[in-house]
Amino acid sequence: MSETTTNKKEKTKKDKAKKKKWMKLRHRIVRNLAYMVLYPYSKIKYGITIEKNKDTKHSQYLILMNHQTAFDQFFLGMAFKETIYYVASEDLFSNGFVSKLITYIVAPIPIKKQTTDVHAILNCMRVAKEGGSIAIAPEGNRTYAGENVYINPAIAKLAKKLGLPVAFYRLEGGYGVHPRWSDVIRKGKMRGYVSRVLTPDELKSMPDDELNALIREELYQNDCTLKGEFKHKKSAEYMERAFYVCPDCGLTEFESCGDIVKCKKCEKEIRYLPDLKLQGVGFDFPFEHTCDWYSYQCDFVNKLDTREYTEKPLFEDNGVKFSEVILYKNKKLISKNASIKLFGDKVLIEAVNNQSLTIPFEEASAFVVLGKNKLNIYYNGKVYQLKGSNRFNALKYVNLCYRHKNISEEKSDDKFLGL
Repeated sequence: MSETTTNKKEKTKKDKAKKKKWMKLRHRIVRNLAYMVLYPYSKIKYGITIEKNKDTKHSQYLILMNHQTAFDQFFLGMAFKETIYYVASEDLFSNGFVSKLITYIVAPIPIKKQTTDVHAILNCMRVAKEGGSIAIAPEGNRTYAGENVYINPAIAKLAKKLGLPVAFYRLEGGYGVHPRWSDVIRKGKMRGYVSRVLTPDELKSMPDDELNALIREELYQNDCTLKGEFKHKKSAEYMERAFYVCPDCGLTEFESCGDIVKCKKCEKEIRYLPDLKLQGVGFDFPFEHTCDWYSYQCDFVNKLDTREYTEKPLFEDNGVKFSEVILYKNKKLISKNASIKLFGDKVLIEAVNNQSLTIPFEEASAFVVLGKNKLNIYYNGKVYQLKGSNRFNALKYVNLCYRHKNISEEKSDDKFLGL
């Protein structure tokens, strides 16, 4: 074999190895260019103070953060000099050309929500082996009411498997500035900073339950206890995306306008104040903050026997965009104007072309809220997405599904309602 042929084969092997690498130089270039634009934008738009990571002992991390706004990953990225690869919901990768572009320029790590995704774990290990830093929001969901939601204890095992220094990145004030249920950003103050870095030796010596407790402690944030104000004339608009239980009426629907949200059954009005407190209009509302109201709502659902509500729908939403998600490719529209009925044990989706689909909760692998008010249903090997009007509440479908699952699996004392 000639020397030229040998050199060509070696070059081909090197090129293939290079193509297989997750980390690319362009990711670093994009990060640096984005920083110049996003740093001033973030300070002006979100009022955030981004404190740089002061740890100089490590050049690679597993970064765990609490999740408050849709912009959190950018805040985090500006606090670290390292190139960071973010674990992101598979929905980000199912938007055709846009998803391909995002993958090309920043290469996020896809993960299926509410599942044990082996591929996501393997990809994290691959990035770690190449020297990259990885960022994960262990909650997997943005807070709905100002206080952290459920953290899957599997995060401790992943942290130990990766063996990287663990940096805890805390965000404060994000719920006040931009609640998950709102379309508007309020005038207020945020802060993002690294609260602690756990060394690999410390990580290795810590039992899983102790590590999980530490993760919950380091990432815990309740914006309702913050001092300061978050002002906007539409401060309560679309709060009905988060709340569907009235302390007087039980299961209900709300309608918002300006700084007021009103129960459609009893017509009582609640004002959302700039200091994040709630105030009854002409009556004493029993909850001081949204986190108190949200906690009551979860308790209410956890006391329901969903088996009593199988004949008539508890809720019905019309004008819903109904699609099938072709994972990591695109979305196939089934109907622009479907209706969805929520029963205690199932959902019934009816399309205008006389197509209907009944999804029993016991047979669905997961119900997931995406963004502000999109609903993904994992059923029979497929993923369906429902996107309603601006006032659509996807949360109630998730909560009722998991409540019924807990009952049917004889785990009625389990308080987990999907997030």
